Amino acid sequence: MIVVTGATGNVGRSLVRMLAEAGEQVTAVARRITPEDVPAGVRAVAADLGDAESMRPALEGADALFLLVAGEDPRKLLGTAGLRKVVLLSSQGVGTRPQGYQHAASFEEAVRESGLEWTILRSGGMASNAFAWAEPVRLHRTAAAPFGDVRLPFVDPDDVAAVGAAVLREDGHGGATYVLTGPAGTSPRERAAAISAALGEPVRFVEQTREEAYAQMAQFMPLPVVEGTLSILGEPVEEEQRVSADVERVLGREPRPFADWAARNLPAFR
Repeated sequence: MIVVTGATGNVGRSLVRMLAEAGEQVTAVARRITPEDVPAGVRAVAADLGDAESMRPALEGADALFLLVAGEDPRKLLGTAGLRKVVLLSSQGVGTRPQGYQHAASFEEAVRESGLEWTILRSGGMASNAFAWAEPVRLHRTAAAPFGDVRLPFVDPDDVAAVGAAVLREDGHGGATYVLTGPAGTSPRERAAAISAALGEPVRFVEQTREEAYAQMAQFMPLPVVEGTLSILGEPVEEEQRVSADVERVLGREPRPFADWAARNLPAFR
């Protein structure tokens, strides 16, 4: 049985569906999950990754775990009897900005030292970050962001999920760390244009100052995370702008472009 944490998120929801469609036994875990949130035949367990005791029922009978960087120390979870494989969804920032991603780095270290067969997925920025534009695009046909012309190869969360499904189901990925990106760099201005093209209506892009973006993001993100995020968005290092071959290496196809993500998620912006 495969346990998927973060099962109602942008990656987890798709991963649960892909595994279920492949005929795997799946337990989907999230804090407020219900049976209505998952496909037929999938077990839903409400639990908190930060509370190992609440996770105990979810891990009963599990031999593989898809783990998010959440809570404090995952070692209690990784010591679950019968568990043989763990796939950790981490961040590209662990490799490019280690001082700012120490929490995620500690999870990577715990996974490597677990004695389990492990694989680490270091995701770049995700296309689903554009959901932050959903309401202003619906109401005003505007999209605001800082650093309007800085390109980063945002990855489709469905591609992250597909890589996760492959790694969980296949052999040959043990001990690997994969960096997951999209097929090309895109800028906020270009991503807004892609949403506009999918809608068939103009969407006005508004470039924020760094200070405006900081104030907005600080309303729902810890301040150190805000600083780190703005640094990546505005002053990416070469590695953060580079397109990785790892999605294609695992899936045998190129990653999907942002325009595909926009077209599939068009209802959010209408």
